[in-house]
Amino acid sequence: MQDEKHENLINPQWAKHGYIQVYTGNGKGKTTASLGLAMRALGRDWKVLLVMFLKGGDDYGELTSFRNLSPKIKNNLTIVQAGLDRIAYSSNISDDDKRVVHTGWQLAKKAILDNEYNLIILDEANIAIALDLIKLDEVIEVLKNKPEEMEIVLTGRNANPKIIELAHLVSEITPVKHYWDTGIAARKGIEY
Repeated sequence: MQDEKHENLINPQWAKHGYIQVYTGNGKGKTTASLGLAMRALGRDWKVLLVMFLKGGDDYGELTSFRNLSPKIKNNLTIVQAGLDRIAYSSNISDDDKRVVHTGWQLAKKAILDNEYNLIILDEANIAIALDLIKLDEVIEVLKNKPEEMEIVLTGRNANPKIIELAHLVSEITPVKHYWDTGIAARKGIEY
């Protein structure tokens, strides 16, 4: 309690300050963690933007859940899919991938600069940056100039060291053991 009082004297607006969070690493659960944060924020009447880079299609359990939220909560949530209905790798990037990711980034960038949301989740942005589908320097510039109270989360493997340095919170999810290693395929309701 003493530390909290001390913090309040140093930064009386700490609860209103928005931070940059990064969820990275090779383990399972980066997107899931960000979606849990989205649900928490929606429960507090925050406006939330979720941009899903490199993820298209409709076969995601979380999208079904979000569509079935109460109207009051759903009105505060915007979901943008900025990916094709397939997995993108460095070896199969197409002009369509580039176009849809670019469109998603332009929308996210505008939402950040226009201060339209309390929380913006840039799901798989780290991958899009690593694949050079979003320019690292541009992302850094936007993040440095984000509105003071806005929280921004970037997820995905291979977070760039410059993004990690800029972030206020970085969680690296490390796999210790995974049933995929025994040949078990992705399961509906658990992985998607």
